[in-house]
Amino acid sequence: MPNFHKKTSVESYQTNPHYSQGTEISLFTSNARFLDKHHLMLPKLKRIRFQGSRKILDRLFAMKEVRVGTITITKDSRHRYFASFQLGSDEPFVKTSPKTKAEIGIDLNVENFYADSNGEIVANPRYYRRQKRRLANAQRKLSRRIVRAKKEHRPLREAKNVEKQRLLVARLTAQVMQRRRDFLHRTSATLIKNHDLVAAEELRSRNLLKNHALAMSIQDNGWRMFLSMLNYKAALYGKNFVTVDPRNTTQSCHACGHIMSGKEKLTLKDREWICPKCGIHHIRDVNAAKNILARAKAKLVSMH
Repeated sequence: MPNFHKKTSVESYQTNPHYSQGTEISLFTSNARFLDKHHLMLPKLKRIRFQGSRKILDRLFAMKEVRVGTITITKDSRHRYFASFQLGSDEPFVKTSPKTKAEIGIDLNVENFYADSNGEIVANPRYYRRQKRRLANAQRKLSRRIVRAKKEHRPLREAKNVEKQRLLVARLTAQVMQRRRDFLHRTSATLIKNHDLVAAEELRSRNLLKNHALAMSIQDNGWRMFLSMLNYKAALYGKNFVTVDPRNTTQSCHACGHIMSGKEKLTLKDREWICPKCGIHHIRDVNAAKNILARAKAKLVSMH
């Protein structure tokens, strides 16, 4: 058996496939390879059964000369095993999306998930908050069972009631993460496929996390993961994703450039405002998104 490396609550094992000299490079010819759409052959683990997306597998198997770089096997806190593949090919894995000539700026905020420069608001699903009470109850119950097992001098690994409750906590936590990840994948894919340019602010959530009143909302949003998805999907589909300095994007009027400062400076409670210079009415987050888009377009021009 391979040695699994401990990484937080996840254990992992990585292997590098080897191709024999003169062997045709494909998904089926290395010592770590696909046998069919349901089975893998891995060093040390030998033949194992897996379940994957039929759509993705059909597309991969139809491609020529796909090389397997590394394979990582992970075991999560629920004792589930996952295989992730690093693949390489001269042939694109996805088709480049057609150009739309559409551009959009997005402002990430704690009130909603984001507001865009077209005036659309995407609500925050708040997956953790929805599960918070049930998860807290399960964690308290787990703590009580651990204390009881220790008093009775029972090894925690052999305490079946402890392990059963630990798996429940792990399942509830995994549900939150999976639902959030699915939402972020769908949302980021829609933005990238429908726009040639997507603009967002550079993430500086570390400073925001110092505000404990907002910390839970920020972490529940998954902003960093979302921006990472936008970045790699833009490259994948041949689109542009640009991040800009967020300074004064909220405080500046997108129409005339006036910056609210001093006594005029907007607070988090100010969701709408009127520019004292040009008189335009603003929805706070939509105005910020328009400023973000303008800065991104200027940044693109300066880069070319």
